[in-house]
Amino acid sequence: MILMGHGSRVRGASRGMEAVADHLRREEEYMAVEVCHMSRMGPFFPETLKKLVDLGAREIILIPYFLHMGLHMRLDIPEMMQAEAAAYPGVKLVLGKHLGYDESLAALVKKRIAESGDLDDVRQMKLDPREKFPLPKGEKEFVAMDPDEAEQYNKDHGHGHCHHHD
Repeated sequence: MILMGHGSRVRGASRGMEAVADHLRREEEYMAVEVCHMSRMGPFFPETLKKLVDLGAREIILIPYFLHMGLHMRLDIPEMMQAEAAAYPGVKLVLGKHLGYDESLAALVKKRIAESGDLDDVRQMKLDPREKFPLPKGEKEFVAMDPDEAEQYNKDHGHGHCHHHD
């Protein structure tokens, strides 16, 4: 079992996913549970896959720790998996379902709303300097799409009322 997160420049950003993996390990239902990241900080998929194969795994399910069915889910992750699968012909490699929608997620959002009621106004937050988290050369943090362009994109691609680009 592999949980794959996006990855971040912020050290410790994936602690929640790692805690879920620890929980699954304690249940001892799976031979092994590993975490990896698609980009930014490792561990990455190729090394994680090799580790599980070396442990004797013959069927591996990768669960993308992603909420939305964006380009990473549609192309980036399956392409990465297909490229690596070529080296392990005797191993079944499955791209599992992303987190998406589930009633338990709606309950979690409701729980987070309740937990957030006593928090300070955002203007009171002390922020780290952006320079503490440098971008790799040539990368941009946000790729913005103006609202008219997003509206047209959604019409052309049959996406409901989403007004952002992922």
